[in-house]
Amino acid sequence: MTVTIYHNPACGTSRNTLEMIRQSGEDPQVIEYLKDPPSRERLVELIDAMGVRPRDLLREKGTPYAELGLGDVSLSDDALLNAMMTHPILINRPIVVTDRGAALCRPSEKVLPLLANPVVTFTKEDGEVVGASGSAS
Repeated sequence: MTVTIYHNPACGTSRNTLEMIRQSGEDPQVIEYLKDPPSRERLVELIDAMGVRPRDLLREKGTPYAELGLGDVSLSDDALLNAMMTHPILINRPIVVTDRGAALCRPSEKVLPLLANPVVTFTKEDGEVVGASGSAS
């Protein structure tokens, strides 16, 4: 199985997701998307694969979201994509792509259904224990 994670090492959710992937026996392709952002075409492919709209992928916290006026619901998908291309920090993370599909893995346990042999239990950095059922224990 091929596993790709669009990762931000400064993000706890992204670090937890990456570790769940590794503990599940996968050796993922790790793309630090702030250093190596996806092309516009690839971003559109990811959005389509996840079945979301560009607005659903926007990150507000710690980004220029407010300064850019991205809360304006009249902005087109094209305008939102342009903003994400100019400011990759606006792309929420982590995005994981496997043979089983693609998902924005927030919370991090959303990665488990995408894996062939998901880890049975996992302890996140904050001490929360999650299992392959996707629910916190």
